[in-house]
Amino acid sequence: MPASSQDTGVVYKILAAISVSHLLNDMMQSVLLALYPVLKGSFSLSFAQIGIITLAFQFSSSLLQPLIGAFTDKRPKPYSLPIGMGFTFSGLLLLSQAWNFPSVVAAAALIGMGSSVFHPESSRVARMASAGQHGLAQSIFQVGGNIGSSLGPLLAALIIVPLGQGSVAWFSLAALVAMLILMRVSRWYAANVNTVRGRSSLGRTETGLSRRQVMGALGVLLILIFSKYFYLAGLNSYLTFYLMDRFGLTIQNAQYCLFVFLFAVALGTLVGGPVGDRIGRKRVIWGSILGAAPFALALPYANLTWTIVLIFIIGLVIASAFSAILVYAQELVPGKTGMISGLFFGLAFGMAGIGAAALGNLADATSIEFVYKVCSFLPILGFAAFLLPERRRVRQ
Repeated sequence: MPASSQDTGVVYKILAAISVSHLLNDMMQSVLLALYPVLKGSFSLSFAQIGIITLAFQFSSSLLQPLIGAFTDKRPKPYSLPIGMGFTFSGLLLLSQAWNFPSVVAAAALIGMGSSVFHPESSRVARMASAGQHGLAQSIFQVGGNIGSSLGPLLAALIIVPLGQGSVAWFSLAALVAMLILMRVSRWYAANVNTVRGRSSLGRTETGLSRRQVMGALGVLLILIFSKYFYLAGLNSYLTFYLMDRFGLTIQNAQYCLFVFLFAVALGTLVGGPVGDRIGRKRVIWGSILGAAPFALALPYANLTWTIVLIFIIGLVIASAFSAILVYAQELVPGKTGMISGLFFGLAFGMAGIGAAALGNLADATSIEFVYKVCSFLPILGFAAFLLPERRRVRQ
């Protein structure tokens, strides 16, 4: 596994390793989301309480990620990767035996803490292994996570729904596998962080933009993150309930539909980074978020067949933005890869958590169908991407 520290090209073995680790990490996290219908029935939870579980998971991750990223920018900690995965392992074991609502919230928080270490550090590894093809590297890294997220509902439908909450413990074995993979990645990371590869990929370069332009561009990116992840919170957390309520699907069939959406998200993620390397990240960003708007607006009024088609298209289109957003932000603030990665992964999770809680309360007060009508307008905020300054590709 460990490539020579003298290699100058893209280190695909390392990118594959962190992508597989990301797959396992996000598969384990998505088990929590897919378990919601079971938990709702077992503990008689309201939609607001479902939102609180998501909020605990997202905030334990989002609040810590930029802090950990900023710390490791100054003092890299390669072996923090397998240690962080240990929190996810502990959270899954607790989730499998959770006896009441507070214990479920605590398990969700532990799983989130695992992500708080994994995402900023793995993003640094991806950039180091990229040899300048940053969008490609981020897409390879992130597509693993999206595939993992899509597998969670499928595995939940096949394993957790028929076998019950205790079967979640079997998924902790995936955390052990990820820890073994990340040990080998950490050795490569430690060997390369102070070499020419590490210094060139993670060091400072000139952006050609003023501080005011940089801050303005970061503000626009925050608006786009809000639009994308508030909308995705409605799909990730409540799509199964929406399909069950509107079309009378069973839990298992609704989980299969959620798998369709999350699989489309994985495909979109794989496409977005390399396309951004070729045609420019700004074009990918506005085309992705704004491009999803007409399909999102049609979704609340579609029949079951068209609903499945539309959620696939929406997932495919809107998911292509995040790799481009993240690399664009890294190039705006060079030399702060860990902090920016942690900040944007954290914001993504935080917005999803706030969105899940807010939309859960709105669903309790109105209906799940009304929530989907309100959310359908969020991708229109993609117009803000036109305010981003044009960026030349930054070669390291």
